[in-house]
Amino acid sequence: MRSALVIGGTGLIGRAVALRLLSAGWNVSVSGRDPRRMPTELTAAGAELVLLDRDDPAGLAVAVGTGRDLLVDCVCFTAAQARVLLPQLSSVRSAVMISSKAVYIDDAGNHINSASSPRFKKPVTEQQPTMKPGDMPYATPEGYGANKVAAEQVLLDSGLPVTVLRPSKVHGRRANPPREWFFVKRALDRRRSVLLAGRGEGGDHPSAAANIAALVEVVAERPGCRILNAADPDVPNGLTISRVVAAQMGHIWHEILLDEDAPHDLGWHPWHHSPPIVLDTTAAQALGYRPVGNYADTVADEIDWLVDNVAVDAAWTPPGIDPETASSWFNYAGEDEWLRKPRVSR
Repeated sequence: MRSALVIGGTGLIGRAVALRLLSAGWNVSVSGRDPRRMPTELTAAGAELVLLDRDDPAGLAVAVGTGRDLLVDCVCFTAAQARVLLPQLSSVRSAVMISSKAVYIDDAGNHINSASSPRFKKPVTEQQPTMKPGDMPYATPEGYGANKVAAEQVLLDSGLPVTVLRPSKVHGRRANPPREWFFVKRALDRRRSVLLAGRGEGGDHPSAAANIAALVEVVAERPGCRILNAADPDVPNGLTISRVVAAQMGHIWHEILLDEDAPHDLGWHPWHHSPPIVLDTTAAQALGYRPVGNYADTVADEIDWLVDNVAVDAAWTPPGIDPETASSWFNYAGEDEWLRKPRVSR
């Protein structure tokens, strides 16, 4: 039986990868620090939990053991963490590092976490320039992408069969934060109108965890040293996403498509990028990647997860939605004030 180790396997992407491999007959171990965070569905499916500090070389050696057919690292953020992993990869048939589209820069040097949003003139391929590697704190706007680049280079320069995957806006059950909450909560609150900046035309390529998992399975069968974009087969804009959420929840609202005369922060949503950011997945498809489904198909499970949790506890808040985020995402008072203005068509 083929054996896989998913480092950070109790999180969003790791969970999806483990479930995909388990359903295909793999023997799967997932690592985590807290047994209380082990998804019950993984235990039920037969996954083994390995308690592990990601940065502990001895612990990694024990987890890898005498060898694995596949190792997937969902929590490699820095060059130092990549170097800790390197000694174990010689006994691994195929390895995957989860990186991010945050590494890409446009012609002006802007990236997704810049003060100024990047403007990519066409779909972004794996050959798009990236940020320079860095070792500043990675949990910062400038540090996240720079550290990911540094980690990628350590692994790719080794010549070992490591595939770097660069997803975009990842969605799925247990997302942290679940960006779809922006529209789900509005539907739960029975908002009669939804306001969308830029006429709802902004977009940012989504990446379903289930689709990333499908690509990981392909890479497991075709080891190599490469970089691949990992994204859904479609790029819905904000208006389409709002409609997908409303339709699944059986909610109807009036769509207010705001023009440039609206306040700059009114109608903003997590996918509001213009022109839309699109990842080119031609290389992944050429390797054999076949998505599980499009955005509407794959996001349904996340929406159900959000709604089910609220049904159990009306005060429940998803992971990653702190008070500051909630305040900026759900400025109902500002929206209502705008809607009361006579110049807004209703």
